[in-house]
Amino acid sequence: VLIVGDTAKARKGTSWGRVREAFEMVEGWPIVVNGLATGEGLKWAVRDPITTIKRDKKTGISEEIETDPGVSDKRLLVVEGEFSQVLKQGARPGNTLSPTLRSAWDCSKLVGLTKTDAVTATGAHICVIGNIAADELRAELTATDSANGFANRFVFMCARRSKTLAFGGRKRSPEATAALVSKIARAVRKAQAMQTLEMTEAARQIWAKVYATLSEGQPGLLGAVTARAEAQCVRLALLFALMDEADAIDQQHLLAALAVWERAEASARHIFGAALGDPVADDILRALKPVGAIGMTRTAISKLFSGHKTIERIGAALELLRRRGLAYCETRPTGGAPLEVWVCR
Repeated sequence: VLIVGDTAKARKGTSWGRVREAFEMVEGWPIVVNGLATGEGLKWAVRDPITTIKRDKKTGISEEIETDPGVSDKRLLVVEGEFSQVLKQGARPGNTLSPTLRSAWDCSKLVGLTKTDAVTATGAHICVIGNIAADELRAELTATDSANGFANRFVFMCARRSKTLAFGGRKRSPEATAALVSKIARAVRKAQAMQTLEMTEAARQIWAKVYATLSEGQPGLLGAVTARAEAQCVRLALLFALMDEADAIDQQHLLAALAVWERAEASARHIFGAALGDPVADDILRALKPVGAIGMTRTAISKLFSGHKTIERIGAALELLRRRGLAYCETRPTGGAPLEVWVCR
């Protein structure tokens, strides 16, 4: 999840502090880490035992020797107070953080793709909570990140403080804290013993009705970052069921998940608006809107980029605007050759 709000004003860190206080009191709760920098570093935190083959020069016999015991608890919670730094790290050439995070969302086994990266992580359960300002998110989330599916593996949530509390609000009583910790511990123990949770018939009927709408998707960058709506809703419903110590995903769990996703989609719409996810097309559209029916020629459009974009790249962006119905091209007569002008709809 990415919590998006104004720096120092949304109280993103304060919200996490109250949650962490309770969860850290649950016996056996895994440590919380931060500092995501590379895919290799992420795998190392949940690595399997590492072995090497050692050959006895005298006897010629080879044997497998464990050189690192690995990590027994494969649960890893990463909390990044400055997620913009993670996005900057992932954008560096050759950095494997983005593909590793995508793999961690898809499956529980992380495998290196190079000879120098022999570390594997089997049965890993990695969760990431990031805090970031909306302006930073829009600036750092590259077109590649949205197109390759990195962004839509996160649930976006806009946040702001609801009250101005000079003294930080009322402290939870020891009794209330103990009851909450006890409930979390029971849910954890039961969840660790379960294998599969199916949907009840009531939940299946609701899911059948909403599935087509969730699968339809949205246009532009909004569609790119919310493209995994169905999978996100199922995971949220599963979490609600597990916290409820239920044996199946029932209608109340699914309805709660759909409500959370509705809020997440509204947050993404607020953050990204009508952006297309193609930075060149977005820049052209921003330039076309103020001039209205006057429009812009290809030469004028090219000057927007000071010669740093090729004719082919600009042409592809204009075609994207045409396909999305956001701009059209018209031919205007002149004293000589007709003039091609692009106009915002």
